[in-house]
Amino acid sequence: MEEATPPPPTKPPLLQPHKPKTLDDLLERCMGALCPSQLAQAVIVSLAWVFDAQQTFINVFADAAPAWTCADPFDPVCAHAPNPCALPPSSWSYSLPSRASTASDWSLACARGPAFLPGLPASSFFAGCLIGGLALATLADSSLGRKRSLSLSCLLMSIFSAATAAAPNVWVYSLVRFIVGFFRATIGTSALVLSTELVGKKWRGEVGILGFVCFTVGFSSLPALAYYNRYSSWRLLYLYTSLPALIYSLCVHFFVRESPRWLLVRGRKEEALDALKSITSSPLTSSFSSVCGNGDNDIDVYSALKALCAKRWALRRLTGVMMAGFGIGMVYYGMPLGVGDLGFNLYASVTFNALAELPSALITLFLIGRLNRRTSVLACTASCAVLSVACAVEGGGGSGAAKMGAEVGAFFCACTAFNVLLIYALELFPTCVRNSAVAMVRQALVLGGVFAPALVAAGRRSGRGWVSFGVFGAVVGFCGLFVAWLPETRGGGICDTLEEEEYRDGVGKGGDLEQPLLA
Repeated sequence: MEEATPPPPTKPPLLQPHKPKTLDDLLERCMGALCPSQLAQAVIVSLAWVFDAQQTFINVFADAAPAWTCADPFDPVCAHAPNPCALPPSSWSYSLPSRASTASDWSLACARGPAFLPGLPASSFFAGCLIGGLALATLADSSLGRKRSLSLSCLLMSIFSAATAAAPNVWVYSLVRFIVGFFRATIGTSALVLSTELVGKKWRGEVGILGFVCFTVGFSSLPALAYYNRYSSWRLLYLYTSLPALIYSLCVHFFVRESPRWLLVRGRKEEALDALKSITSSPLTSSFSSVCGNGDNDIDVYSALKALCAKRWALRRLTGVMMAGFGIGMVYYGMPLGVGDLGFNLYASVTFNALAELPSALITLFLIGRLNRRTSVLACTASCAVLSVACAVEGGGGSGAAKMGAEVGAFFCACTAFNVLLIYALELFPTCVRNSAVAMVRQALVLGGVFAPALVAAGRRSGRGWVSFGVFGAVVGFCGLFVAWLPETRGGGICDTLEEEEYRDGVGKGGDLEQPLLA
């Protein structure tokens, strides 16, 4: 009797090759291990933050009211005057050439007109950022994509920044600064989203923080450039910062690849495959096409925002992070403008603030994998509020070292909250609306910046510029509380569609399982 032929051996279940079932699974297989080409792409993209920082804070020096001295140091009236506006022109003079700042070049500090006039150019810049963010926010999610949005924004920002040097008066100057802000609005968002979508989720937080480190480099470079240029025209400062940004925009166009995740969501499979092959060394599977979209993703430019508003859970998340962003932005953008009112040298004060960004970015970089996003934002905003109020309390005549220490501490907390909040926003929303959601959070940060220059200018005109720090503290403390009602995202994956997010987190029509801190 013949023996039965044994069946062919099969692989144990645990040894069966894993077949990706979702787009996220596929991209993790391809990009999960960080290879040199991915890191190089992420670094190039993150360099956009250098130029973003320079244009954001350049008004601190270009529009600064220069120090002034009395012609007769023994004149008691001049010696005790809070500002030179009421003094005879012959009794005082600026310490630097009048061309060194717009405030002295156009006599803005003592010009007749509203108290906010010296702060108008900075407020116009942030207003441009706000309008530009609202108008351009969804282009990177829809028609332009991440790469082209970044390249075009840098190009147009640099062109109009160079044109700022030709402004004949404060009104034209403010208008051009508005245009610069308009095109600058999406740079940070596009750079952050593109850099984090070029790597797997294991490296997402670290790569996101890399952009903040580059922002610190850009911010730190300004005091050095301004000090070098202190005896020359403020117009040269704009040329020094705009020309490198112009060259960078061309480098992005020629050397950076589009986000494979965005291409797949848009149904552009062949382009996504080419992008993946050029930046990763992982083998691609035959299941590539089975997890891709069908290409029917031609949505109007505002559909992402409409989708966010249509979902109750998405709108709640967006409202919470935007409220926190408004308070953080007022402190973050306002403190460098007002730090000169605490009685310290402007260049040294801004350098301290810029250097405070570096430990903030590094701490966030090395601890982002261990930090609870929600708790970190709450702790940072509360600490920032306490230290900002301490600046106002000491500002009336306290110790100079104590005032400077409290101000740098408050700015450090604002920087850390800023960094964690943007990473938090990245993780709260799926790919189809992520760029738009992060852009809206950045607009909330910028909205705080719109009010900050006018507040600082009004306080400076009254001779009590330190009062603005008390307002900063009250606003950031209140707004920071809104993140307490948001879910924690540390350690979770990222989804590609709103429906996938609802299914994973149990939100939407099927229930609402988000666990707020204050349940």
